[in-house]
Amino acid sequence: MEMKKKALFIDRDGTIIVEPADEQIDSLAKLEFLPGAIGALRQLAAERDYELVMVTNQDGLGTDSFPEANFWPAHEKMLKILAGEGIHFAAIYIDKTFAHEQAPTRKPGTAMLTDYLGGEYDLAQSYVIGDRITDVQLGANLGCPSILLGGLQDDRAVLCTNDWQAIQQLLSANARKSVEIPHLNRVGVVERSTKETDIRVVLNIDGDGRGEIVTGIGFFDHLLDQLVKHSGCDLQLRVQGDLHIDEHHSIEDTALALGQAYAQALGDKYGIARYGHFALPMDEALAEVALDFSGRPWLVWQAEYHRERVGGMPTEMFHHFFKSFSDTAKCNLNIRVKGQNDHHQIEATFKAFAKAIKMAVQRQPGQGIPSTKGVL
Repeated sequence: MEMKKKALFIDRDGTIIVEPADEQIDSLAKLEFLPGAIGALRQLAAERDYELVMVTNQDGLGTDSFPEANFWPAHEKMLKILAGEGIHFAAIYIDKTFAHEQAPTRKPGTAMLTDYLGGEYDLAQSYVIGDRITDVQLGANLGCPSILLGGLQDDRAVLCTNDWQAIQQLLSANARKSVEIPHLNRVGVVERSTKETDIRVVLNIDGDGRGEIVTGIGFFDHLLDQLVKHSGCDLQLRVQGDLHIDEHHSIEDTALALGQAYAQALGDKYGIARYGHFALPMDEALAEVALDFSGRPWLVWQAEYHRERVGGMPTEMFHHFFKSFSDTAKCNLNIRVKGQNDHHQIEATFKAFAKAIKMAVQRQPGQGIPSTKGVL
């Protein structure tokens, strides 16, 4: 059976290159690439899983308000720079009409893209990438998932992010695994900056168990490594916190950001198992974690420690970590652990937590939204 082709329908202004305030890139001086765009597109082009297709609205191009002589030099310079990095577009579609004309060729209309509607392309495995709601609507009109780049949010998009690297990781992972992901967002990117901490999280639920974790607290890094290894996610986590005061803010804010990344990655929770339950021994200790991505935060905590600190971390912070994670992941957590060695109790808890997450996020074919309410 011949495999259908897949395409990335990519917007130009505000997606590949910076869109100026007047929304016209009509000189070479205005040509500026978005951070990370070239590197991500270079990787995607090298992997050859998707055809790259540019689709852009250029309001009034060719009229007195936007002469073509002003447009083409910057456009051709952009293409030359991209070509020098191995990035080539199989096709480029430019609509020149104004919005008020409501032309069928103008995004979110699909009249320019009829070549992709004849069955040769697997549109369910293709994507629209752009920075406007009209790009999300174009995806819906084509039958493609969409990725929204920039500050806007739309529940129909499988990923809303400011990070081209997160886009590349999502697309590469899903192409490699041939995962069917409509209605399911499996990557979360969270940046949390306060006067106390500066945190960046990139989470890929469908990863290979790879972690790059630096929190400034060695034992905390070790515990989060357990989460990565035993849940199978990929996690990039960087924390700069006010450790000169104490560990509290770094641990709490990490949990908040990590929970938020899971909530973002799971989206509407379409097709997931939802529930996870795992009991795990570690020498004399036994940890049991039950988890429900219910949309309702709740923590039941049954743990007693014998020491005030383990590995430089206050033992009181472990309750606080899981409470904060539950709050932002919007999940029900029930944790019970017994043992004599506090290190064993804590590590067993994180391993059981990881295993419960792995069970809960598994895809269940034909499941739909795992609730009789129809929404979580």
